[in-house]
Amino acid sequence: MGFLIVFFVLIVAVIVMAFAMYNGLVRLRQEANNAWAQIDVQLKRRHDLIPNLVETVKGYMQYEQDTLEKVIQARNHAIAASNIQEKAEAENALTRAIGGIFALAENYPELKASENMAQLQEELRSTENKIAYARQYYNDVVTEYNTKLEQVPTNIIASMFNFQKRELFEIDAPEEREPVKVQFTE
Repeated sequence: MGFLIVFFVLIVAVIVMAFAMYNGLVRLRQEANNAWAQIDVQLKRRHDLIPNLVETVKGYMQYEQDTLEKVIQARNHAIAASNIQEKAEAENALTRAIGGIFALAENYPELKASENMAQLQEELRSTENKIAYARQYYNDVVTEYNTKLEQVPTNIIASMFNFQKRELFEIDAPEEREPVKVQFTE
């Protein structure tokens, strides 16, 4: 009789552990979904600011239409990206294109002095910071989720219920891994 009680308690403990592991995986999956949604919100904000930026600089940069076209194309490509890898690559290209506008703006004193340009630059900087934070949070959650998928015994539950690994939002362009060059000019 004592053996049956121990056996029953053991079975119940295993079932409770399985439920806990399953619920933990569901929580992490939902947290990863939410983290991705936060990135998406910030990217949408950036995409919405870009037409204003292009319109602001258009009048000043009459000879820089190539740069403006690159920004518009990069924005359209970023909006059309369908998966995390494509979105990361497109957003990195967009960041470089926006940086090109800001670099060129230095050559146009009237543009640099424009209140509208200063406000857009500040909003874009703020948005870039929010995007960076959202990416970091997303990658942290996805790393925790992917780790759980590979750990024993959670991997058994994960494979039984078809939990899939998630991609990290990574920088693939080697030039973006380089340290920022700070240059003070007068």
